Amino acid sequence: MTAIQTTEKDDAKGTRRAKIVPLVVAVSFFMQILDGTIVTTSLPQMAASFGVQPVSMSIGITVYMLTMAAFIPLSGWLGDRFGARRVFMASIAVFTVASLFCGLSEGLAAFVVARAVQGAGSALMTPVGRIIVLKNARKSELVQAIALITWPALTAPVIGPLLGSLITTYASWHWNFLINLPIGVLGMALVLRFVPEEREEEAGRLDLLGFVLSASGLTFLLAALELSVKSHGGLLPILLMLLAGVVLSAIATRHFLRVSNPLLDLSAFRAQTFAIATLSAGTASRVAINATPFLLPLLFQLGFGLSAIEAGAYLLVYFLGNLGMKAVTTPLLAKLGFRSVLFFNGLIAALSIAACGFLVPGTPRAIIYVLLMIAGLSRSMEFTALNTLAFADINPAQRSSASTLSSMLQQVSMLLGVAIAAAVLNISVALRGVEGPGLVDFRWAFLVVGAIGVMSSMRFLQLAPDAGAEVSGHKIATK
Repeated sequence: MTAIQTTEKDDAKGTRRAKIVPLVVAVSFFMQILDGTIVTTSLPQMAASFGVQPVSMSIGITVYMLTMAAFIPLSGWLGDRFGARRVFMASIAVFTVASLFCGLSEGLAAFVVARAVQGAGSALMTPVGRIIVLKNARKSELVQAIALITWPALTAPVIGPLLGSLITTYASWHWNFLINLPIGVLGMALVLRFVPEEREEEAGRLDLLGFVLSASGLTFLLAALELSVKSHGGLLPILLMLLAGVVLSAIATRHFLRVSNPLLDLSAFRAQTFAIATLSAGTASRVAINATPFLLPLLFQLGFGLSAIEAGAYLLVYFLGNLGMKAVTTPLLAKLGFRSVLFFNGLIAALSIAACGFLVPGTPRAIIYVLLMIAGLSRSMEFTALNTLAFADINPAQRSSASTLSSMLQQVSMLLGVAIAAAVLNISVALRGVEGPGLVDFRWAFLVVGAIGVMSSMRFLQLAPDAGAEVSGHKIATK
């Protein structure tokens, strides 16, 4: 009887932990992602404060992104070597302190250094935080746990620009960074209180060559995509950096497959669920969905002539759609399974994206609200399903590398989505011989991005009907 009671108490404790730990991780994720979106709204004010041209401020965004790209490949090894809880705490601390120095910066040079340090903290936060969640959730609890840590990625990019505009307008740009201080302190306190100290795994020696190759490859790839969005510097530097990124990534892949103790274990890609959810169909799906928060504010401001705050009000509907799907994600996956949800929901997401291209200033608000709500709902479902399926068949030994690889590919897909959308806009504008994008240019961008989403949805049909069934709880009917 005592043994049974002990087991029941352990199960109850494990269930509570599976709910609390993802929420704790989500708080830190929210701070991290919000910072990446909120800062863009205050660049003109920061430029005036530093006494530089607004275009010079883009280096603050670029250095953050490149530093993050350089350190992401190291995150899994650090988590195994020093303990995921310790590294996660350290990443929050670094990010929070760097945010303080960003807010206190009095010149561009100091700001750039602080942003670089902030990027290093950010690089470790997402993959190591996901490892913590995977370690503290059983497979039957994985959908709910992943849904909890996915909501910051869905909501922060939508509310960030609006919040940043309000802070910059009614306070000062400094508070766009100082707002991270209470969130970071809260996050660290919650980690100390609720995240258990896991026994350190045997990480082995650091694969230094693998780190240099993978970090360089990812950095060049993201730098090329970032430069392509800014549309300056010419085509040759972009192509050279893209080529360098591809070549270095290929060499890194060859290295990881040959050495005995690689920095990144690529065996995770042998699991079909992980490969599809992160590398092939998953990347294409994320490209389409990640392009939407970039295109919508531009459509409402440049195409409709609305202010940033008025455009933000429309995006709040999109944000509500992201939240609205959380309650039905788990039962839908249990009833339909990953393959059906990713296929049908992916089609809905892609078609809603394409439909945004046909919005005009005279479109009734009710129709715009409904469309944005559908786009938000389907976006939430797709991200949660992809992020959960990716780890459905990953064994404990593969978790660290799988989480790191997933984070690397998500960074690529995020910038690739923006780069493709920006490229279509620029090409359409150039072909029409006009100064700036109009409604027709946005229509082409939304249609191209939507088409990518449709094609990615078709690829999910390659999944087996029972793919990830142990995680989703989906049962296949038998005759």
